Amino acid sequence: MLLIGKSSIQGKGLFTDSPIPRGKKLGEFTGERISIREARKRAKRRKRIAIVEISLKEAIDGSVSGGPFRFINHSCDPNVFMRIAHGRVEFYAKRDIAARDELTSDYECSHHDGQLRCRCQSSDCRGFI
Repeated sequence: MLLIGKSSIQGKGLFTDSPIPRGKKLGEFTGERISIREARKRAKRRKRIAIVEISLKEAIDGSVSGGPFRFINHSCDPNVFMRIAHGRVEFYAKRDIAARDELTSDYECSHHDGQLRCRCQSSDCRGFI
């Protein structure tokens, strides 16, 4: 089961209450489907961004009618990876994850454009998102 709680990385985070084996599908990122133009406009106005671009024309804004996956924080050494296919955004365990661990994903390219200081605390931290 997935739980939302206070994160040592940033604000709220997504945690698991039981172990998750490597490769297991965890769920899907949901929210309002919007154009890329609207997504980029919204991202400029927000401090916390929960938007995933799924194609050259469409994005999903998880802050509007989104599920728990909008709380996955960034890490430069993540335990979860995101797969975008057929208009969907799915999350999978990158490695075995222990109970009570925070789920993290590498945002790679983001609306922050390398301007937001990373807080992941990983030994491999790149410094900015």
